[in-house]
Amino acid sequence: MAVKSLGYVVIETAQPEEWERFLTEVAGVMRAPDAADGAMQFRIDERPFRFRIEPSQREWFTAAGYEVEDSAALAALAERIAAAGRPVDHFNPQTAALRSVAAGFATSDPAGNGLEFYCGDCRTDAPFASPLGISHFITGEMGMGHAVFSAPDFPATLAFHRDVIGFRETDMPAFHLMGPDAPAMHFAFLHADNGRHHSIAFGEGPVPPSGAVHVMLQYPSLVEVGKAYDRMKAMGYLESASLGQHINDETVGFYVQTPGGFDLEIGCDSLVIDPASWEVTKHIGISIWGHEWAWQKAMKEQQQQAAE
Repeated sequence: MAVKSLGYVVIETAQPEEWERFLTEVAGVMRAPDAADGAMQFRIDERPFRFRIEPSQREWFTAAGYEVEDSAALAALAERIAAAGRPVDHFNPQTAALRSVAAGFATSDPAGNGLEFYCGDCRTDAPFASPLGISHFITGEMGMGHAVFSAPDFPATLAFHRDVIGFRETDMPAFHLMGPDAPAMHFAFLHADNGRHHSIAFGEGPVPPSGAVHVMLQYPSLVEVGKAYDRMKAMGYLESASLGQHINDETVGFYVQTPGGFDLEIGCDSLVIDPASWEVTKHIGISIWGHEWAWQKAMKEQQQQAAE
């Protein structure tokens, strides 16, 4: 397989102070020294950064950066992506240094979702210290977490991620989100070459104005998830989904809207799979319990107002 794990995300913003407040005071991640070009960097482990926040005039999820095994795997992937008709913008030495990698390139999938691939990752000896006392995040070989996007042309996007990049199918559900009589919306949860249930996923639908659907961080315990949930409430951030547990990856957590408009999933106790022997599932539901979504609450309120 070509992809090892999700290494980092790159985000553009016109409100860097809000991002710093959100990441340090709600998510509990560590502010790292700024990059050489002035971008803010945030850590969750020994990698120099997992969040790169770039100054911009817009709010936009620029890219999810995925690590591959070595330079040979990176070159082969670049050739396959170019042959598939997608752009390949190789990092110059300065860009590679800013990403804390040996080499890499930027591209996009058929939906236009921003992706980066790299090899030669870096680590720092400076200890990780959460400003909120979180002991650690669940990373290691499973990487940062996962990123979720949208795909207007679902079959083409799935084929690109599976057949060109080399992700593998974990769960391929079709959810009736708007009711049992409404058309089903297809989703693809894809794993890399590690035990995380999915390192990337996408749902059938238009690309949101933020450029992504959500990013997930895995916390060490339900206690830390609950404390983050209380912080979200106390600080007035928008809850996108209440506490609940997913069926497919068994994660217990919630969703909060970031300053960029997409969501951060804060969860724990996620399923660990064997990527070599996993058999694809097709779950018909999203959650075992909980997870009342903001749009569901809005629909209820509209129905109540109509009934009055």
